Amino acid sequence: MKITKAASLADDLVRQFEAEILSGALNPGERFPTEMTITAEFGVSRTVVREAFARLAARGLLESRRGSGAYVAEGARYQAFQVTANELREIDDVLRLLEMRTGFEAEMASIAAQRRTQDDLDAMLDCMEQMARSTDTEASVAADTAFHAAIARATRNPYFLRFTDFLGIRLVPSRRLYLRTDSPRSHAAYAKTINKDHKAIYDAIAAQNPAKASQAARRHMEKSFERYSAIARVVAE
Repeated sequence: MKITKAASLADDLVRQFEAEILSGALNPGERFPTEMTITAEFGVSRTVVREAFARLAARGLLESRRGSGAYVAEGARYQAFQVTANELREIDDVLRLLEMRTGFEAEMASIAAQRRTQDDLDAMLDCMEQMARSTDTEASVAADTAFHAAIARATRNPYFLRFTDFLGIRLVPSRRLYLRTDSPRSHAAYAKTINKDHKAIYDAIAAQNPAKASQAARRHMEKSFERYSAIARVVAE
């Protein structure tokens, strides 16, 4: 594999080694290739290799042993999945994440419809009210994120909440991309559109109808996908 993008050489190396760890080509406790081997194989400088190693270490995937070299961390297989801010700079990457999130949100809403309490419903309503009152990007993003977190809590499954938080943080920059104007009218239109979708999800969850909740959540994500696809087409022109 020859790396050619000079601006992202370290990123490419990190992705390469992450893929090898996930696939089992590199196992926990196994030694990474030496700097000399990597520079020769990938055609990069030692500075690039050291930067990649530093990033891998920061992610908990690599540990250095004095006088011995770099090794795959023992818990690396549990930490290898990441979606970083750098990976969501392009709209195409946001679309890939939304595509993955669609099924997740649909299933989460279905389970929430079966397990929700009145407190959960009250929390969702509060988020919708916050969205309706929002007048800027920060408030809109916060209300939107909180609504999905309320659904996650209603599942009574902490992993849904943890993964929702994981995804929500990474989609905040993309929401700001969509809300790229500070116009109050734009934010009001955005809030109205999102709240209409949220209301459909809420109604189905309140009625304890898993099928309708799943359908409403899926449609909500599909519409988000459509909005960002439209932005992608404009950017490509």
